[in-house]
Amino acid sequence: MAEEENPVSDTLVEITAASLERSTLEPRELMLARIAALAAVDAPPASYLLNVGAAVDVGITLEDVQGILVAVAPIVGTPRIVAASGNLAVALGFAIALEAEAETEG
Repeated sequence: MAEEENPVSDTLVEITAASLERSTLEPRELMLARIAALAAVDAPPASYLLNVGAAVDVGITLEDVQGILVAVAPIVGTPRIVAASGNLAVALGFAIALEAEAETEG
């Protein structure tokens, strides 16, 4: 496999683009739904990291995310909410570290 080929990442980008193109939701509402779904499926930090940039770009705040987790808690349960909170924290910490590294290099 050539170095520039990344079939898994390419597939994720393609299916995400298709979802965005076909959704009738506004971008902000779409990202709120995606965050709720990530919590519901007990997604790992990397999944949150893949969505955090787009969420910030459409104005999702920490308060919004907390509100989402409170809203879905009765449905997905305490263990999923605790896991989602931890996974979000790991993803955000990684994103902040990457941003800081990019600033020092640039």
